[in-house]
Amino acid sequence: MFKIVDSLIKRYFSDEEAVVFLLLLVASISILVFLGNILAPVLIAVVLAFLLQGVVVKVERLGVRHLPAVLTVFLGFSMLCAGFIGIMVPVIWRQAGRFLNDIPRMLGDVEELIVSFAAQHPEYIRQESINEALTTLTSEFANFGQWLLSFSLASIPSILSLLIYLILVPIVMFFLMKDQKQIMTWFTAWLPLERTMMRSIAREMNDQIANYIRGKFIEMVVVGVVSYAVFAIMGLRYAELLALLVGLSVLVPYIGAVVVTVPVTMVAFYQYGTGSDFIYLLVAYLVVQALDGNVLVPLLFSEAVNLHPLAIIIAVLFFGGIWGFWGVFFAIPLATLVKAIINAWPQHRQSE
Repeated sequence: MFKIVDSLIKRYFSDEEAVVFLLLLVASISILVFLGNILAPVLIAVVLAFLLQGVVVKVERLGVRHLPAVLTVFLGFSMLCAGFIGIMVPVIWRQAGRFLNDIPRMLGDVEELIVSFAAQHPEYIRQESINEALTTLTSEFANFGQWLLSFSLASIPSILSLLIYLILVPIVMFFLMKDQKQIMTWFTAWLPLERTMMRSIAREMNDQIANYIRGKFIEMVVVGVVSYAVFAIMGLRYAELLALLVGLSVLVPYIGAVVVTVPVTMVAFYQYGTGSDFIYLLVAYLVVQALDGNVLVPLLFSEAVNLHPLAIIIAVLFFGGIWGFWGVFFAIPLATLVKAIINAWPQHRQSE
């Protein structure tokens, strides 16, 4: 047993860089697990500063000095965020309230459809099964209403936290963008002089994560805007809310598209019934989803992520279970990081 352990240590942890990197990895994971909620504003600011750093570099290439470039990008990003919050959030909030009020009527329409189908085809569905399903559905909806009430009562601390985030995140993000070189110089001073593996991982992750997150942001905007155009042209209710949900669904590959189809179908059925407009809207929605999966995604991520679909699903489930929303959002970059570490980790062959 001792020989096996000694052999593994010599093979995978025989140089200083591997040991230091492992300690840094363990420390980073521990900080995220135990202090993630406390440091969430800082972590969000780090991600935003990382994404905007590429824009800063492009502005500097135009002949603008570093500080004016940082101020230009920071103010432009802040204005975009303020515009979205000021214009879109109130609209979406009102539509969400109306949507929740209409859910009982939507469920009533579904109930009538099921009862009518059962009356016409008693050989397929028994009345007892319908009663059990409707009782379960009513109970679940009552539980959802209680949860929604408790959620609204507990939303005051969340509003206070949101205000803190709106103050802290921009401040931290600005200083990270402004003093990026000094921070990196200070950090790398603690690392070994020989950093071949770390540089390899850093280069791969810098390209992979930056391309992935920027591509995912573009995908969210394009899918959300196109979905809104389709819903608005068809006159679908809650077009802004449903378009936002469709845009956000791209954060969770495969699973998100399936889940968001449920509210879109419910609203379309509630508004159009089973007529031709209902069919047209579903076909148009499925065309948007098909174009996203078969045209937009390959175009944006052809060189950004090279992971098997099964690995992506496992990463979403695993990291989402650990870190919730942010785990889902960063599941693919984290899976890419694991892949980069495995590929770059030094392996020393034993002498024959």
